[in-house]
Amino acid sequence: MLLRHTSSEVQQRGALTINPAKTCQPIGAMYAALGIHGCMPHSHGSQGCCAYHRSALTRHYKEPAMATTSSFTEGASVFGGQANLVAAINNIFTIYNPDIIAVHTTCLSETIGDDIPQIIQRAESDGKIPEGKLLIHCNTPSYVGSHVTGFANMVKSMVTYFSESGSGKKLNQVNIIPGWVEPADMREIKRLCGEMGVKTVIFPDTSGVLDVAMTGKAEHFPKGGVTVEALKTTGDSKATIALGEVTSGPAAKALDVKCNVPCEILDLPIGLAATDRFIDTLRKILHIEVPETVTEQRGRLLDMIMDTQQYTYKKRVALWGDPDQLVALAEFLVLLDMEPVYIVTGTPGKNFLKRIEKVIGNCAFKAEVKAGAGADMYLMHQWIKNEKVDLLIGNTYGKYISRDEDIPLVRFGFPIFDRVGHQYFPTVGYRGGMRLLEMILNVLLDRQDRDCPEESFELVM
Repeated sequence: MLLRHTSSEVQQRGALTINPAKTCQPIGAMYAALGIHGCMPHSHGSQGCCAYHRSALTRHYKEPAMATTSSFTEGASVFGGQANLVAAINNIFTIYNPDIIAVHTTCLSETIGDDIPQIIQRAESDGKIPEGKLLIHCNTPSYVGSHVTGFANMVKSMVTYFSESGSGKKLNQVNIIPGWVEPADMREIKRLCGEMGVKTVIFPDTSGVLDVAMTGKAEHFPKGGVTVEALKTTGDSKATIALGEVTSGPAAKALDVKCNVPCEILDLPIGLAATDRFIDTLRKILHIEVPETVTEQRGRLLDMIMDTQQYTYKKRVALWGDPDQLVALAEFLVLLDMEPVYIVTGTPGKNFLKRIEKVIGNCAFKAEVKAGAGADMYLMHQWIKNEKVDLLIGNTYGKYISRDEDIPLVRFGFPIFDRVGHQYFPTVGYRGGMRLLEMILNVLLDRQDRDCPEESFELVM
């Protein structure tokens, strides 16, 4: 009904993307900036760009995403946006009084070629930045990369502007860069580290910012987010664990170069094996024992996998979304004896194909995998039309394929506009793995109940 014009004949498309499996860089930069306590993200471009980015985040997280804009007009488009940004900085500190402004660029300001560090220096020399207030920036042109790239650029800027190595000795703490995950996932990572007795600095941290409790009071800057003081100590930490090569790797490497903090780049701890690696890395870095409570959580996930294997065995799955999430998710599905046969990400990067190959390369099934240009939802639909799958896992944009092809959908990743709960319930760690497995099982068993003949309709599955 909705997408039945999709052709089943797959043709090479060099310059045309149809329904891309990504969105633009500034959305990621804005999300990362919201993970700093007392920070106001600022979009240096037109008002429409900022409105779209705020809308996307607000609809996904069901919380107001605060951000400001330079509000380019035709004049700024021709002569540059310096006057707009200097005026904006003055207005933001005067009206909203944030601790920090995080500036990110848009297509328009990047095309003009605005020199953001020079403009920040101009604002400082003109007295527009009050004493004790801070500014950071990153470049996020929308015509390259994706929202994942923008997130990584802003997180790297946190290291560039804030990380220091001034104490002369290492602190008994570990930096954790969680990647683009839900606030609930960041909260779960902190909980796991707390159970292990590990002191951490997690940045960015959107828990307590985009999953705030209803108190009846409106606050521009909620209590959550990593503080600037904590960010400054990251240069003296024992090590950095970067969860996700694309989103967290650049910042971890920059911190190693700047402050000589060794880094471990891991996959997102989605599922059993990836969480095992995360826990084991913490154990090795700090020379600690894994507590029994964490071991029990692992055992419950393992027990659930064993109890339900007959329902997941040989189920064919189509995945789309962000590279770091897809790699970890595909590994978890293979462990469940499922077959991720179609995998698409709009974020460019050749290393993604190597990472996926490492996860599924020795499997018996054949998988179609594509990243970057031409890797879109139209291609995914074409693959499915040629050979169907049992399950779809991805963001809200897959609901059209789900409806037209009558295939169940598990909503996962960003953005999810048409459901609630993803910002409150984690999918990382052992507990998150149990929730993700439950979501998969529920849709598969619902389909089994719906499609089976009456004589096979059982009370107990």
